[in-house]
Amino acid sequence: MTDYDVLRVFCGPRGGYGNELAVVREGSVMPDPEERQAFAAKLGFSETVFVDDPERGVIDIYTPALRLPFAGHPCVGTAWLLDVPELVTPAGVVGVRLDGEFSWIEARAEWATPRTLRRYATPAEVDDLAVPPAGEWIYAWAWEDEAAGRVRARAFPGRDDGIEEDEATGAAAILLTDQLGRALNITQGAGSQLLTAPQPGGWVEVGGRVLLER
Repeated sequence: MTDYDVLRVFCGPRGGYGNELAVVREGSVMPDPEERQAFAAKLGFSETVFVDDPERGVIDIYTPALRLPFAGHPCVGTAWLLDVPELVTPAGVVGVRLDGEFSWIEARAEWATPRTLRRYATPAEVDDLAVPPAGEWIYAWAWEDEAAGRVRARAFPGRDDGIEEDEATGAAAILLTDQLGRALNITQGAGSQLLTAPQPGGWVEVGGRVLLER
């Protein structure tokens, strides 16, 4: 079995929740993309990262069903694990900032996989949503406190790959921040927390807590 770390990314204030992530630090042990895809499917996490150059931060990201040029929670988690100033993804170079208990990345909204940002009137409506049929990537959200930038969200990838709901989704948070043009404090899933802030030149920061699970 290939060695890998398991992290929880975007944990809540007390360290719970967060989206699990597998990171294969020695990507060279599995260089073939088809083999990587099969391994990611076997693990079954929302995403699995293969580190191809730990010093430069070159990474390769897979869901159980497909390869991604960029994804938020894998970049935040891997940045924390490797403690590097940037990550190199197929989409572009991701800035990294580690600040106390929060790990931040800076990326562009156009790097994110397209998805539907669907606004609801109240957090209760978001809480009551059933998992929709596969086929459309939906990020459901509502204001908890618009003046304070507090958002309630849930994410449904719709890929029919065993991941019906994503506990924490950095790329979707980047898209929503870019659309609204303001900093956000997002509670997603069962209790994960994501912080975001728009930056000059069309960049967006997203950050959260990361814990090593095993």
